Amino acid sequence: MQQLLHAEEPATSHPGRLRVAWRAAHEPVAGVSRRMRLVAYAVPLTVLPSSVWRLPAAFGDGLGLGERVYVVLLSVLSEAFAFTAIGLIARWGEVFPRWIPFLRGRRVPRRAAVLPAAIGAAGLTLLFTLLFVVSEIRGTTIRGGDLPADYPSQAGGWEAAWFSFCYAPLTLWGPLLGVLTVAYWKRRSAAGRTPVAA
Repeated sequence: MQQLLHAEEPATSHPGRLRVAWRAAHEPVAGVSRRMRLVAYAVPLTVLPSSVWRLPAAFGDGLGLGERVYVVLLSVLSEAFAFTAIGLIARWGEVFPRWIPFLRGRRVPRRAAVLPAAIGAAGLTLLFTLLFVVSEIRGTTIRGGDLPADYPSQAGGWEAAWFSFCYAPLTLWGPLLGVLTVAYWKRRSAAGRTPVAA
């Protein structure tokens, strides 16, 4: 019986590869506050409802293959870009991971992370927080034209409510990314000023 228990130990003491990868991708570095961790984890969740809302359209009637692929890729890529916000709190946002050739193990330059994040935060805030909200209030497209009759918010009833429920979280994507970017810059700047102990 003792041998049986001993034989089972390695299987339970070593987490699976997926769990290790998950932890490596999400584990915050020292100095990240609990609040910033929650903000970072919330970013992909702000994008998820709209991605889920779009996917049934990819498999609905009347769409060609190219449009179906576009809708699926838009949803997948939106989530992938949203996930990069976690890099602003995780180790892989400060040190290049092992799988990146020529850069592995080197420090990520502060500006190399902050510049794209700041541009992304500004663009997303402009597009989803300002233009989307204003166009929804005015009942126009983002470009200012009339909404087509088949536009989801024009459907009325539960369909319009479901559309609004799924797209409303997108308004937070840009501002949350902006908060994370400022926190990342401050944390990395403070770490750069800290003298190294001899």
